[in-house]
Parts: sequence; C-alpha cells; structure tokens
Amino acid sequence: MGWERADPIFPWLVDIRRTIHRYPELAYREARTAQLIITELERLGIPYRYDGVGSGVIGMLDGAGGKGPTVALRADMDALPIAEATGLPFASEIPGVMHACGHDAHVTMVLGAAALLREDPPPGRVLLVFQPAEEQGNGAQVVLASGALDGVDAIFGGHVGHQYCTGQIMVEPGAITAQTDVFSIRVRGRGGHGARPHEATDAIVATALLIVAIQTLISRETNPFHPSVITIGRMVGGSAANVIAEDVLLEGTLRTTSPEGRRRIVNGLERMAKASGELHNVRTVVDFQFGCPPVVNSPLETELARSAAAKVVGEAGLAAMDYPSMGGEDFSFYLEKLPGCYVRFGARRPDQAEVSLHNAQFTVDEEVLKIGAAFFEQVARDTIAALANTVRADDHQLTP
Repeated sequence: MGWERADPIFPWLVDIRRTIHRYPELAYREARTAQLIITELERLGIPYRYDGVGSGVIGMLDGAGGKGPTVALRADMDALPIAEATGLPFASEIPGVMHACGHDAHVTMVLGAAALLREDPPPGRVLLVFQPAEEQGNGAQVVLASGALDGVDAIFGGHVGHQYCTGQIMVEPGAITAQTDVFSIRVRGRGGHGARPHEATDAIVATALLIVAIQTLISRETNPFHPSVITIGRMVGGSAANVIAEDVLLEGTLRTTSPEGRRRIVNGLERMAKASGELHNVRTVVDFQFGCPPVVNSPLETELARSAAAKVVGEAGLAAMDYPSMGGEDFSFYLEKLPGCYVRFGARRPDQAEVSLHNAQFTVDEEVLKIGAAFFEQVARDTIAALANTVRADDHQLTP
C-alpha cells in the first residue's frame, strides 16, 4: 500500500506519539507539546511561527520560493481531563489528563507528512498547523485570528477513531459533523414546606414536565432526514426532602445538521419554556451558547482527498459514512473561511474491541501513524498540483 513509504520513519513516529501521550496537556496549556513540535521542525529544517503558550505552531514548508498554491495541514494538540485506564507502558504521567481523543496521533501524522514532504518539496507552500484547544476553547478561531492562514487555498484535517479499522480512510463530501450548541434553562417558582404545596410553586414539577415536552421537539417537530439530538445532561435543584424547590437549573446540548432544523429547535425550546412558565406559574429564562458549526467538506477538496486516500490505502480501503457524526469539531471554523476536507482514519485492529473516543481506555493502533503521514503528504502534493494551473472562482470551484 501507499503508506509503506512511511516505513523508514515509523520508529520516529511511534516515539513522538508516545512522548506526547505520556505528557498530555489541556486546552491553551500545550507548552510542552508545542516545544516538542518546534524541536522536530527545527530538526527537519522547517521554519515556523509560534506566538507562545495558547497559540498554534505553524510550520512553513516552501518549495516554490513563495510562489504556487498554499495548502494547510491541521493537527490539534490538546488532551482531555480524563484519568487514563489503558495500562499502556507509556500511559499519561499527568494525573487526571489523557489523550483520549487521539490528538497525540494527529500531531504525529502531520509531523510525519512534514518529514516526507521535505525530501522532495512540492511546487507550492505547505503550512503545518498545530492548533491548540480543539476540545475546550475553539482554538481554530485563535489560529484564524492570528492571520497565519491568510492566503491559504485549501486546508485538510482528520481524526482517528475505532469506527473504522486500520487501513481504512473515510472521505465524504458535505456535512460530516453536527452543529454543537449548549443551552441552559432556569426555572424559578416559590419555595415552601413539602407538606403545604398549595402555598408554594414547585419548580421541580414544572421542570420535570418541561424536560418531557422538550423531547417532542425531536420526535414530532424535526425532519427525520436531518439528524438532531437534544440532551439534558445536568439538572440542579432542591435543598431538602421536605422543601419545595424554588429554583431549578437545566443544562443541555443541542446537536443539529441543518440550519433550518437548528432554528426550529431553538425557537421551540424558547416557546416551550415560555409556555411552561405560563402553565405552571413559574418564571423561565433560556440562554444559548452557540458552538461549532457543522463540518462541511467542499466538493473539489473532497475529490482530491478521496484520490489521495485511494493512493495510500487502495480503493478497498475507502470507507463510507452511513450518517454524519453528532459530535462537534472546530475544524468547521476553517471550512467557513476556506475550502477543504476533513477525513476519518480507522485506528482499530480487526481483533480489537471498539472503544469510543473520550473513553479512559481509548488508544490507537500505531500503524495508523504511517497511514496518516502518507495521506497528508499525498493530499498536499495532489492539491498543489491540481491548483497550480487553475484559478479559483468565488464559489471555491476551479476553472481552467
């Protein structure tokens, strides 16, 4: 397969991944990880930009003297506040922090691509984007605000996971993740003694009925062809068994895959909260924190990514996406500004039990490091070649 060209650097890739895994860092605290990346870029002779802890490391591989197309390859650096339970000899040495989402592999893949590209630089520029705070903080916006990606013609990223086996790459056009929003609803009644409910207004009863009603926004008011989810993940209220609660707080997440469906559910949440207040004589306040938009791959870049993936894993290794993930990914902020494609790398041996991301026992089959490095190298070369003699129109399509 095409990833065999990464065989000579595989021991180096494994060492990098295991070092990063052993010393995970949370969002906007990726100091040690950034320094490791800088050390490897310097060893490769690749110049970089780094504005300090909390910013991205941007390597710049120029094979055309400032001319030609510019392609960006993105990896995220941060870890999660999870206590590792893998039992690996290189398990996290930082208490309560773990690379449970595979970002250690992502960083390694892009460094591997840099090593492969440096041997014979393509006739354009490749930006190696090592981004902070994907998990908690929307670090993509920090990178964009820095201006580091100004002039980029296309951007590519990817994610490891167990839904596919090692040797498979999923490449699909259009929406592949959901819009992620967080909301809270505060319900305020009037407290009182549990033995005299007629003298109080029970916020817990009103809240319980509201939770049940909210579920119908998905089952009865959402187009079934547009996957959507509402989850109430936290409810806080009450102080004692014999006290009628005066105040209840609900916190939840909304995941949608269409702008129309999202607007409808947001309006429905506000409508139901208001109606619940009138029905139960309580006051309700709804607050939304709008998160990442959906990741929407652009058509041309998806074609280029699919072709590159086929060169690396073969046509048989191209995996299909049955439905968009309801997870969120801040790569979407790049795709609002730039054309690009986000892929998924299978990272599970066929004989290995599937473990979900963000799980204390998550790890990857390290063979995926070679696959990712080869894919990122190939897609950078192919995209620069495709863009070299074309002009991009405003709609992000290419014309002769």
